[in-house]
Amino acid sequence: MEKSKSGRTFSAGLILLAGISLLATAGAIHAILLEPAAWILLLAVVGAGLTGWGVYRLRSELSAMVRGRRGEIAAYTLGIIGVLLALAYLSVRFPLRIDMTEAKLYSLSEQTVTMLQRLESPVHIVFFHDPLMRETVELYELIARQTDKVTVEFYDPMTNPAQARMLGVQFAGTAVMQSEGRKLQIHGGNETDIANGILRVSRGATQLICFLDGHGEADPFSLESHDHLEGAAGHTHGIGAKVVVHERHGMAKARNALETMNYQVEKVALPRNAEAFSRCDLLVVAGPKTALLETEVEAIRGYLSAGGNALFMLDPFVQTGLEPVAREFGVVLDEDIVIDPASHFWADPSSPAVTEYNRHQVTRQLPLTFFPGARSLSPTPQRVPGVSILPLVNSSKSSFGETSPDRARFEEGKDLSGPRTLMVVVNRRPVDAEQAMFGTNSASAANAGDGEGGAGGARRSRIIVIGDSDFATNSFFHIMGNGNLFLNAVNYLAAQENLIGIEPRTYDVPRVNLTNRQMKGTFFLSIVLIPGLLAIIGTAVWWKQR
Repeated sequence: MEKSKSGRTFSAGLILLAGISLLATAGAIHAILLEPAAWILLLAVVGAGLTGWGVYRLRSELSAMVRGRRGEIAAYTLGIIGVLLALAYLSVRFPLRIDMTEAKLYSLSEQTVTMLQRLESPVHIVFFHDPLMRETVELYELIARQTDKVTVEFYDPMTNPAQARMLGVQFAGTAVMQSEGRKLQIHGGNETDIANGILRVSRGATQLICFLDGHGEADPFSLESHDHLEGAAGHTHGIGAKVVVHERHGMAKARNALETMNYQVEKVALPRNAEAFSRCDLLVVAGPKTALLETEVEAIRGYLSAGGNALFMLDPFVQTGLEPVAREFGVVLDEDIVIDPASHFWADPSSPAVTEYNRHQVTRQLPLTFFPGARSLSPTPQRVPGVSILPLVNSSKSSFGETSPDRARFEEGKDLSGPRTLMVVVNRRPVDAEQAMFGTNSASAANAGDGEGGAGGARRSRIIVIGDSDFATNSFFHIMGNGNLFLNAVNYLAAQENLIGIEPRTYDVPRVNLTNRQMKGTFFLSIVLIPGLLAIIGTAVWWKQR
C-alpha cells in the first residue's frame, strides 16, 4: 500500500515538474521572440494543465510541506523566484531606458525626434530579426513611441518564413518600410539608417542636386580630405608621398549626407552637356578655382531666370566669372579675405568662427560654425528691384576684410572694416520694366511676381552666397555646425524646409574643438593659474612649518 502511494506521489511530482517546465519554456520563448504564436500559447496551456493536475494530485503532500519549516523555506524561495521572474518579464514588456553615456548613444538624437514629429505621411515598418537583435528591436520601439505616424511589426524569418517570402526578405536584419504605396528595404540597424529610411520612404519625388564640375570645384565623389593641386609649391606629404594625385578637395561627406536625405547628386560639366541644368532642382557651385566660360555663365544666368535655385560657395581672390550674376541678385563679392583676431577657429585668424546668427530657417539652432579662408559679401550700391537680401552670417566687430593676400594687418583706407558678412540668402521675384524703372517697393514687386510666371516669363528663384567653400569639404564638414549649415542651406533652396535641422547622425571619435579665446583661457587656467596657486599655497605652508 505504501509502495503504491509512493509511486503515485512520484508520478504526480514528475507531472508537476513537467508542467512548470513547459510554462517556463513558453514564457522564455515569448520574451525572446516578442510576437504572439499559437504554438507558444498551446505550450503554455499544456504546461498550466499539467501543473494544475500535479498540484491537485499532491495537494496533501504540499499542504503538509507548507505547514512545516521546510515548506516555509520553499515558499519563501519560490516567492523570491516569482518576483524576479515577474520583474524580468515586465522589464521586457515595458522597457525603461536610462542613457548615461556622454554622447547619448542609446537615445534618439534631437534631429531624429524632430524629423519624426514633422512626418506628414504614415510609415509602417515590418522588421525581421533574430534573437540576437534585441537592441535594434528596442530602437524601433523607441522610434515608434515618438509619433503615431510610425507603426512597427516584428517577425522572425525562421519562424515566419511565409511573411518574409511575401515581402521579399531573405535574412534577419531587414526592415521593410511602406508609405502611401512606396516601399523601401533597409538593412542597417543603427539610428541613422532607420531615420533616413523613414525619411526617404515618407517623401515622394527625389530631387536632383547638381554640382558644377570642370573648374577645380570640390568633388562630391571624392573621399579624400586633403587634396591639393599636383606639384603645387608648399606641399610636403612626407617621404614616399611626394606625388599628390588628387586635384581638389573632396565633398563626399556632404554628398553622403544629401543622399541619405533622399537627394540625388550628380556632377555637371557645361561644355559637354549644355542642357544639363534642365534636370537640376538645385545647382551647387563649390569653389571653382578657374573662371567659367562666358557661355557657362550665360547658362547659369538662364537657369536662374527660369526659376532655378543655386548655392554659390566662392573662395577669396578667385575670379570665377559669376561676379556679374551675383550683382544681378544685389550681392557684391568683395576682393578680400576676412581676418578675425577676436573670434576664429584654433589659432588661425583667417578662419572666422561664428556663434551668433541672424534669425532665419537656415540658421535655426545652429551651433558654432567656422570658415577657413572666406571672402566677405556686400550689398550693391543700388537696390535691385524685386530682390530681397538677408545677411545670415557675420564675423565679429573686430574683424576686417584684408584686401591683400600677402598680409594680415588692417590698414585704414585699404582694408574693409568689420563686421563682415560671410553668407547671404537672396530671394528674387520677377518685376516688369515699369516697376524696375520707378523702383516699386519690394512688397508690390513681390505681389507682381507671385505665381508661376512673372515679368518676361521669369520666375522666382533663391540663391545663397557663401564666401567660402572649404567649410563643407571633408576636412571640416563634420566639425561643429558646418555640416548642419550646408544641409540647412540645401534644404532651404530645395524648398524642403521641414528637413532643416536634420543631419544624418555620425559616430566620429569625440574631440574638443576650441576657439582661440577658449584655447587661451584653457592655457591660462591649466598652465598658469592652478599651478601658480598650488605653488603659493605650498610655499606658505612650508614657510609656516619651517
